[in-house]
Amino acid sequence: MEHFLLDIRDGIARLTLNRPERLNALTEKMMDDLMALCRQIEHAGDAHVVILTGAGKAFCAGGDIDAWAARSADGFGRHWLRDGHQALDALTRLRQPVIAVLNGDVLGGGLELAACADYRIAESHIRIGQPEPALGIIPGWSGTQRTVRRFGSQLVRRMAIFGEEFSAIDALTVGLVEQVVEKGQGIAAATELADRMRHRGPVATELVKMLINAAEGEERERVFEALAGQIAAAQPELQAGLAAFKDRKKAKFW
Repeated sequence: MEHFLLDIRDGIARLTLNRPERLNALTEKMMDDLMALCRQIEHAGDAHVVILTGAGKAFCAGGDIDAWAARSADGFGRHWLRDGHQALDALTRLRQPVIAVLNGDVLGGGLELAACADYRIAESHIRIGQPEPALGIIPGWSGTQRTVRRFGSQLVRRMAIFGEEFSAIDALTVGLVEQVVEKGQGIAAATELADRMRHRGPVATELVKMLINAAEGEERERVFEALAGQIAAAQPELQAGLAAFKDRKKAKFW
């Protein structure tokens, strides 16, 4: 895919936004590609942790202004925002833990992308903010919803309403990121963290992530049905029921 790189090895899926000439600003095609890549990662049996980062000088400068500014109001709402939501939902709901390496500025849609991760490592030189209202538009990819659940409503007010931007150290202090490292050290820190995950059960980790997402209000219905379905599928009743169905008989479970 033109603007993403995906490399899976040693249990780690490394997903890189690769549009450095535009500071990894997101287009509709990139959102479509992100959806497809999330499905690929979800089904990759050899991927237990995801590291998400950006190529070049920025993590992600948000949505490409040239891409959305030309849209009609209907097209902006029905396609740009809706498609973006679906892609970021897919990233948030990956079964694998996601570590975001914020190796450059994290603005607008870039923050919404970073909010999808389970853990954020910021390099020391970056800025984080939500500048959309300065352009007369809102943070539309869950920038007032998921970000509130992850970071708290008052912090989002400070960024989205009052225009505050945070340095890496300030972002650590207020809880926007979990770790700060020197410039250029983000991938190494994320890889070290991912390597520690080798000593944690992948199924247990997946289940814990699903339950935390449900507690946050993220896909609660799907989580509960998926967990209940896994339990049901592991029971001998399923095989008995399927065998009876194939034999055109009524199953006897007791």
